[in-house]
Formats: sequence, structure tokens, C-alpha cells
Amino acid sequence: MSGIIDGINSERFASLRDVFAKNFTDRGEMGASLCVSVNGETVADLWGGMADTDDPWTRDTVSTIFSCTKAATALCAHMLIERDLLNPAALVSEYWPEFAQNGKENTTVQMMLNHESGVPAFRDPIPAGGFNDWDYMIGRVEQEEAHWPVGTRNGYHMVSFGWTVGELVRRVSGKSLGEFFRDEIAAPLGIDYWIGLPDDAKPHIAPIIPHMPTPEDMITEFAQNLMTKPDSIQALSFMNTGGWSPNDPVAQKAQIGGAGGISNARGQVAIYKVLANGGSHNGVTLLSADYIDKMRRVSTATQIDATLLVPTRFASGFMKSMDNRAHKGGEHMTCIIGEGAFGHVGAGGSIGFADPDHGLAFSYTMNKMGPGLLMNDRGQSLINKTYEILGVHL
Repeated sequence: MSGIIDGINSERFASLRDVFAKNFTDRGEMGASLCVSVNGETVADLWGGMADTDDPWTRDTVSTIFSCTKAATALCAHMLIERDLLNPAALVSEYWPEFAQNGKENTTVQMMLNHESGVPAFRDPIPAGGFNDWDYMIGRVEQEEAHWPVGTRNGYHMVSFGWTVGELVRRVSGKSLGEFFRDEIAAPLGIDYWIGLPDDAKPHIAPIIPHMPTPEDMITEFAQNLMTKPDSIQALSFMNTGGWSPNDPVAQKAQIGGAGGISNARGQVAIYKVLANGGSHNGVTLLSADYIDKMRRVSTATQIDATLLVPTRFASGFMKSMDNRAHKGGEHMTCIIGEGAFGHVGAGGSIGFADPDHGLAFSYTMNKMGPGLLMNDRGQSLINKTYEILGVHL
């Protein structure tokens, strides 16, 4: 086992290392990273397994973290909001006039952050490579007719969140989403985390291995619509991607703020460490403590998310704890974290979050995807053990 797992952990978190190792022996893990910080101190920084068939996962291995990227995109917007450059109550049209058409005229900035803007998917086919072309996708967002009267409900914007919120960041800051994130967050923190891989960056990227669906995976209403209703929001949001692949080098260079970020657990925890400790750490300030306290509150919740078809809870672009185990197939549409925590899950089971109530920053990333769109037993077991060590009952 010592040959599989590498890295450091405090004595107090030795049992967390054991759970991480068990993912490889008992739960089908291939390659993964895990990082945990408590009160600004790193208590676990672990990695292990294989990045590819003959290629070990090393300390600096990174991978596509899918929707974990949404938290980074939302954070960029919140930094502009606290600087009074972006008003959450304002109409999107004040910053982006072309968006205000086809039933989206009354969309506010807050609705964008809340997944309420009515553009969770695109009806007409996305051409090959379309997701990799920012200007093309912004035009598609502008032209798309709202899938519901804006502000009346929310539905998870699976990939489009990166363009709806990301274009606001670009319009207000004058920088592309990836540039703003690099200059204001990644570079000051000195982390390996990119929204759009630059030409001069040559990280060790573990290719993503898709989950192979089983009959058990098909029991959720989301999965049923995905397979049987090609015009549904579920099918359009998941399948109408122009063939986008996280392993495509062109896609890795594209600034896909809803699903295309590249990092590892250490990179994510560096951000959440700041957010879990009052907004400043080691000379880097992202937000004020007062703003974080407001930002992490639930801003929208629903019994039936228009996209995921289960109850969801969001805090202005960040996921909150969602326990859907009582629903059919809900164990794969669940993410259980502290009540005061906020962050984001990535498809296949990766996650990053901050819990200021306990000074906790947590992230887990991997290359072999698990079932469902939220957590699976690999990541959730690590979250559960972390809170158990902290003496917190989830």
C-alpha cells in the first residue's frame, strides 16, 4: 500500500489516509489527489495511483475538474461585485445588452449566479468544436430562447454557466475569464489551476476515463430523460456539446468556465483555504470576511431542479449540501458537506469546498469518473472521514 499512496498527513488525519488508500483497493480508484487544510494549516496532501496505464500520478499531476470550475468562475464574479464593479441586482443588459432577447430581457446578474437565467442548454446542434470558441458560444447564449420565464425557477446550467457568468466577468473587467482568474487568483496564490491552458504551460495532465454506465445508473429521472427524450433539457445539456472532450488538447486550451478547469486538490484547496479563513491568507486577499458570510448563504433552492430533476441548493454560483438519498437513484445526485460549507462538485465525483465554521478547506480530484453527476462513495467517504476527525456530525 505504501507504494500506491504518497504525500503527507498529520497524525490526527492518519485515518483519512487509510480511507484514501481504500478507494484504490476497494472502490476502483485509478489516480487521485486529496488535500485538506484546517485553520490555514495543511493536514493532508496526498496523491496516488496511476495517471494513465503506465504513468504514475505524481505530486504535481493535474486533471480536468469539470464543474468544480464553476466555483472559480463564480469567485471571479464575486470579486468584481465586492469591488462595486458588478451589481447583482442589476439587469444583465446593463453590462451585456445583446443577452436581452428571446425572453431573457429581465435577467439579473443574481439570476445568472443562481442558475435561473433560462439558458441551461442549447436547442440547435452545437457544431464540432463549438465549445472551444468563446465568441461563437457567447453568440449562442445571446440567441437562445429562455427555457422558462427567467426568475421563475432554477435549472443547473451544466456547461453554459461558464459563458453566462464568464462573459459578465469579461465585460466588466476587460479581461477574458481565464486571464482574470490567472491574474487575480491563480498567480497570487502560486497554484497550478487554469481556465484555458496557456501555450507555455506544460503540466502533467492525467487523461479523464469516463464512467461506464450500468443498469443501476439508469434509474434516475435525469438518466431516463437523457436516454429517451432527445429534446429534453437533460439530453441537450449533456449531449449537445459539439463533441467536446476534456482530453482534447484544443479543449484544454479553451476557456470553458463551466467545466474545463484543470487543477488538482492542492490547487483547489489553496483557494478554499483563503475563503475558509476570512478571505485573506499568507498575504493574499480575495474577499472580505463579511462578504464571504453573505456569499455562502443559500440564494436559491428548489424541490425539482429543471435540469437535474432533484432538489438543489445554491449559494450564488456555489453548491451547498444536497442530500437526495431519499429519491430514486439519489445516492448519485447527492453531496453532503457542512451546513455552512460552499464549493462545487465536478462530474465523476471531484469536489472542492470551504467550511468557514470549521476553518476547513477540502478538495479531492481524480481521473477515473464515478457514477452520477454529484458525489459517489469515493469522494463522499473522504468528506465523511474528514468531518468525523473534526468531531462534526453530518
